[in-house]
Amino acid sequence: MRLQFPAAWFYPLPVPNLDQPPAAAELAVDRDFLRSAFRSMLVARVLESKLASLYKAGKIVGGVYLGKGQEAVSAALGTALIRGKDVFCPLIRDQAGRTAFGETMLDCTRTYLGSVEGPMGGRDGNVHRGRPQEGVPAMISHLGAQISVVAGILFARRMKGCLQDAVGATCIGDGATSTGAFHEALNLAAVEKLPLVLVVANNQFAYSTPNSRQFAAGDLVERASGYGVRGWSVDGTDLLACASVVREAVRRARVGGGPQMIVAHLLRLSGHGEHDDAFYVPQTARQSHYGRDCLEIGIRQLVEKGVATVDEIAVWRDQAAEDVQRAVAQAQQESAPDPYREDWSAIATRFPLSL
Repeated sequence: MRLQFPAAWFYPLPVPNLDQPPAAAELAVDRDFLRSAFRSMLVARVLESKLASLYKAGKIVGGVYLGKGQEAVSAALGTALIRGKDVFCPLIRDQAGRTAFGETMLDCTRTYLGSVEGPMGGRDGNVHRGRPQEGVPAMISHLGAQISVVAGILFARRMKGCLQDAVGATCIGDGATSTGAFHEALNLAAVEKLPLVLVVANNQFAYSTPNSRQFAAGDLVERASGYGVRGWSVDGTDLLACASVVREAVRRARVGGGPQMIVAHLLRLSGHGEHDDAFYVPQTARQSHYGRDCLEIGIRQLVEKGVATVDEIAVWRDQAAEDVQRAVAQAQQESAPDPYREDWSAIATRFPLSL
């Protein structure tokens, strides 16, 4: 069979530019970055609290999966990426990252409440929303499939000669690291030295299966070396640590350092979804270091570092609550899709898809 394109090895791999240490300004977690990341965390927490209430009131069809406890690393990733250049495939617990990367509240509330005005036209599950033409592909699955999507987009851009210094990022949970999709996609990204940043949120349970029944390694980050990629281990409850590690990992990927795998250690502070009471999580885990609330830790860090004041944070919270109420009210007033007028074509066919 004749190849449609030259073989992959005809495309030169990037030459890493890591011999020169980054400037202090690049490594330092600056005030603006922290304020932006924290506000995304706060907005996500307020928004998801409202979504949980709507779910319990029977206003939302489908599942609601909260990112409570995971906001620090998710927001740090979304803040470190560049909208309009980079690709971000968020997962079910990445509302903080979505917010940081520029998703509007209306995109979120419209999708959860089935509005025809939403990005998916009111036709798809709420966690599958996205805007591919803006660098946010809709989620396919939380079981590692998004890694291959990001890797494919990056590789396609390289073949077309338009990759430049763009970065692609996605997130998975600890359970997804045991899937074949994780292995195949990360191996491809490593061989091709793609600028992929993979965040593994090790929330200690794959639904109800604890780490001890998932893998024998002491730390999931040990798997990175097996693929030949750079591994980073970070306390996912610590906003300062997440911001520092994520920014440096994104920088390295951007300058040709190949895939970066970040393992953030934390605890899911809710059930797998709002349908799950998480009875299987022992009290010892809830009271452990990783059972801390990253939002509360973030507040303390920002105040102690002089990045924000308690009064400022209170204003941000009030503003987020008002914005959420407004977005929910608007989405609730909008129509659902009309099955008699809907052509049921793939939404992707309604606009030119550019990688």
